[in-house]
Amino acid sequence: MRFSRIVVSLGAVLSGSTLVDAFWRMPCRSRSGLARIDPLVSNGTISEHAHAIHGSDGFSTSASYESLLAGSCTSCEVAQDKSAYWTPAMYFLNSETNEYKLVEQVGGMLAYYLLYPNSGNTSLSAFPAGFEMIAGDTNQRNFTYPVPDIQKSLWNVAPYNTQAFLRQAALGFNCLNYAITPEGSLYRHFLPDKAYLDAHCTDGLRLELMFPSCWNGVDRTSTDKKSHVAYPSQVMTGDCPSDFPERLPSLFYETIWDTYAFNGINGTFMMGNGDPSGFGYHGDFMMGWEEDFLQQAVDTCTNLSGQIEDCALFTIQDSSVYGNCNVTLPSAIAKENVVGAVSTMPGNPVIAYGPGYASGAAAGGNSATATAGGVAGTTQSAMTLSYSAGISLASSESYVPGGIFAVSTGASFALSTAATSTPTSSPSVAATSPTTAAAAFVAASIVESAGPSYFSTAYQTLDPNTVEEILWLEEVITVTEASTATVTVPARKRHLHGHRRGGNF
Repeated sequence: MRFSRIVVSLGAVLSGSTLVDAFWRMPCRSRSGLARIDPLVSNGTISEHAHAIHGSDGFSTSASYESLLAGSCTSCEVAQDKSAYWTPAMYFLNSETNEYKLVEQVGGMLAYYLLYPNSGNTSLSAFPAGFEMIAGDTNQRNFTYPVPDIQKSLWNVAPYNTQAFLRQAALGFNCLNYAITPEGSLYRHFLPDKAYLDAHCTDGLRLELMFPSCWNGVDRTSTDKKSHVAYPSQVMTGDCPSDFPERLPSLFYETIWDTYAFNGINGTFMMGNGDPSGFGYHGDFMMGWEEDFLQQAVDTCTNLSGQIEDCALFTIQDSSVYGNCNVTLPSAIAKENVVGAVSTMPGNPVIAYGPGYASGAAAGGNSATATAGGVAGTTQSAMTLSYSAGISLASSESYVPGGIFAVSTGASFALSTAATSTPTSSPSVAATSPTTAAAAFVAASIVESAGPSYFSTAYQTLDPNTVEEILWLEEVITVTEASTATVTVPARKRHLHGHRRGGNF
């Protein structure tokens, strides 16, 4: 396989009434496991369904904060991050063969740490040692709110000011087509049907998940792994409920799945928990940083670029290290076929189409039942939502996870030729010209008009043997605060090195 990186240098001016909120983007480009392991739901036992797992090799069916820290490695690029990040794997049911096959994951996972304090505050707390939480509801199979979302300015009344709504609005299924302006993050809250994916999502589907960032300040976990945390008023931004006053980093997951590899084949995509609707998409997080180190990072790693290389605290690992970090599987599932083709999904979970509530295993609720497989319901949701180009958040916020920024219309762009190619198992496969590919991406993603323009960073699969990563680098960012002061941030250059795409994907 050949991996190439294209670097596009950007000179732009960002302006707003307040300083741009800081963040860093944690790349976990290699899985540490693909297995039925979920210590938050099925502690000490085999999980009901398969998960794509990233992070510490100390992860196990009975993982704890201490065991994550004691792990010998992490599949994420920052050596100090021994956290565990996991979501259901995605599968495709071929209607002709009646067999399931794993959808390939592209580029691993990105875990964003967005540093959004509550109004009037200038700081926030790190995740405490032993902290854990789940976002989403594995058994949800319906969405009873208007589609698309109403304006966020109207979310201050029922039912939009409820945790039930915010939890569902925290799911995103971003249709990828690198030839056009990308959709905004968290735009679509359900899994598009096969016909829509084939017709529009030529570069796959990006699954997005926003975690609660408001904490009660006392409990580091709870029976259902949810009750100790809550969403702020606008899912990602806004303010916390009064009984959850302490603001934590806003954690946001992105994983890309190559759904277009099944273009033209009759069948159904579904998540590994038996969910063909997407309404039950969810994710789990176990904190695995040294608490004092993470607090220092939250306080000081505030470069506006979001690049981990711009934080001097972080030790950046090479792909030869993070790409060879794997959890040890229990003997009961060490040889389980989680890739396919297989007649049932791993764990044989009930396939529940909805709209009724499903009965899968949940923390503090139903127990995993590995032999309870079957089909509940026969009709997939007919809900649709057409493509819409991504837009910025409110004027006081300039960043949207997924790489969409608002930039001034006079921005200038220069293409760097510092692309790298790393041949692996298929050295004879020639990569697409970096200059040609990047130029096409720029033309497709930069919209110059009377209003703001947008750009995006992304991975794209050029062919079965080539993955291309396109990075945007800010040369100068000028931020105006309260129209009285101007802050200029000097250029920060990302250290470049090739990353292999190998067996973990």
